[in-house]
Formats: sequence, C-alpha cells, structure tokens
Amino acid sequence: MPEKTTSTVKNPKIDEAREHMHAAHENMHKVAEAWIPEGVRENQRAARKEFLLGLRSLLDAAIERTEK
Repeated sequence: MPEKTTSTVKNPKIDEAREHMHAAHENMHKVAEAWIPEGVRENQRAARKEFLLGLRSLLDAAIERTEK
C-alpha cells in the first residue's frame, strides 16, 4: 500500500493571528492579576491544588482497580 504524502502550505496569517492571540492572552492575564487581590489568588491556587490532588486519587484508584 503506497504511503500518502500530503504537502501543506503554511499560511503566514495563521501564525500572525496566533501571535496576536497569545499576546492578548498574556495581557488579559496581567489585567486579571491587577484586579484580583493576592489573597484571592492564593486561595484559588490552593483550591486548584486540592482539586488536582482529588483527581490524582481518583486516577490512582482507577489504576489499582484495573490492575486487579
């Protein structure tokens, strides 16, 4: 079976749009940091960590169950 070869032409406008979107994202993040008090951000980070630890526990349990 012959291999399929596809040639893609990269559109420079796509790269430009991606760069603008990335810059917008960074600037919006800076704006949000300026508006949100540090204490709230600390609590948000702690909540995110606890959520991820909970997911880790669920995944560990699922892995153990799969191994049995």
